[in-house]
Amino acid sequence: MVRGRIIVDTERCKGCGLCVAFCPKGVVHLAAALNAAGHHPAHLHDPDGKCTGCTLCALVCPEAAITVYRTFSVKASVTAGGVCALEAAS
Repeated sequence: MVRGRIIVDTERCKGCGLCVAFCPKGVVHLAAALNAAGHHPAHLHDPDGKCTGCTLCALVCPEAAITVYRTFSVKASVTAGGVCALEAAS
């Protein structure tokens, strides 16, 4: 299973909303608070862990204000023959 999270440089973000429009999971929103430049910066609101770290938000950001992180969950098991098998954890 892949989990993602984003970090937004709130002072660089101009609140254009492209990341909000392109997020396929709908977890990127514009903050109610203003940054120093008077813009509503983007932020991740993902209480259910829906973000997969797809990077669409970062790719469309004209200010390069978004950094994406991914975490991969892997389950390891040893078979009867002593072979270690890795598979994505569910």
